[in-house]
Amino acid sequence: MSAEFQPKSDFMRVMIERGYLHQCSDFDGLDAKARSGELVAYIGFDCTAPSLHVGSLLVIMMLHWLQKCDGKPIALMGGGTTRVGDPSGKDESRQLLPIETIEANKAGIRKVFDKFLKFGDGKTDAVMPDNAEWLTKLNYIDFLRDVGRHFSVNRMLAMDSVRMRIERDQEMSFIEFNYMCLQAYDFVELNKRYGCILQMGGSDQWGNIVTGIDLGRRMGTPQLYALTAPLITTASGAKMGKTAAGAVWLDEKLLPPFEYWQFWRNTEDRDVGRFLRLFTELPLDEIARLENLQGAEINEAKKALANEATALVHGRAAAERAAEAARQTFEEGAVAQDLPTVAIAASEFSAGLGVLSAFVRAGLVSSTGEARRQIKGGGLRVNDATVTDERAALSSADLTNAGAIKLSLGRKRHVLLRPE
Repeated sequence: MSAEFQPKSDFMRVMIERGYLHQCSDFDGLDAKARSGELVAYIGFDCTAPSLHVGSLLVIMMLHWLQKCDGKPIALMGGGTTRVGDPSGKDESRQLLPIETIEANKAGIRKVFDKFLKFGDGKTDAVMPDNAEWLTKLNYIDFLRDVGRHFSVNRMLAMDSVRMRIERDQEMSFIEFNYMCLQAYDFVELNKRYGCILQMGGSDQWGNIVTGIDLGRRMGTPQLYALTAPLITTASGAKMGKTAAGAVWLDEKLLPPFEYWQFWRNTEDRDVGRFLRLFTELPLDEIARLENLQGAEINEAKKALANEATALVHGRAAAERAAEAARQTFEEGAVAQDLPTVAIAASEFSAGLGVLSAFVRAGLVSSTGEARRQIKGGGLRVNDATVTDERAALSSADLTNAGAIKLSLGRKRHVLLRPE
């Protein structure tokens, strides 16, 4: 970004000040379009899972801010491209999903977007088209003649997503090789249907997005633009959205609000200010105050991050319940009713439920072998007492006054076992 560039539009100012902007194809041109009140932008999401996770939250927030700045967001569902598979950042071909699974995943993803965007028929209301609407109707010969002739195989082979697979001697199928053609065509089609002039995404999508701009120029569209966000890693280098326990889902059926709140509460000190800017709507002056807190006071900033990030996804009431459950659990040592809960048949408690199996059933460990290793390291606790005997069994006598047994892995992950 040129040091001389001073944004005049609210949208570009937010992108820069809050840290969303990594690359842009034309700063001044896009800034002028944003100021005109005619900015329509899209981000594509393939339907490979029943929900999105925190790894997608950065670009979701970009669409969220676009709408708040009077632009029109398009959340493009990849019902068509999911049948092909995006090779970007992949070492092997993605498993191709049945159409029924893709449709079910799309419905789950829509529920996530309903929390961040207002959909409707208004000028700045979001829309969620599916690229299967046009990709599945393409005639192959016509596509090769009208669209394919604009692509250079030389340039396609030089793209990172292709070049890295070839350099590693990892096979890339012909269907994956075509993905960038379909993504570029999406951009042209969205311009035709919705007047979309901007595609956004993570920085790993830069090559694909620029290919779409080039295709648009060759096919006679108005000027198109690209804007990408940095790929987010934590201060210690870990990939955003992944934990030892798995993906941090944005759907409460896949990850309870308490665990989502805890994910943000456990943010590294060095990341707090950056994550407050990226993943909350807090004013920048308040974020500046929070990130300048020192010592133990930094925990106030982490709680603010957890509260605001959880409220965006699960609602303010769920965030407050999660915060209170954390306070009771960690500050009072109580058994909070809003901790994640797993129901176990009462008959199993009567017969005696092995402690190793109990931790596996609770999802705190992946196997009894892992449970044994955790016990040797003093990592497992039942009702806040360290487990020392791997042959121990849980029974109704272990139920607390809250009618459940509290299982803990380390100091930050807790699950209630409750008889039913």
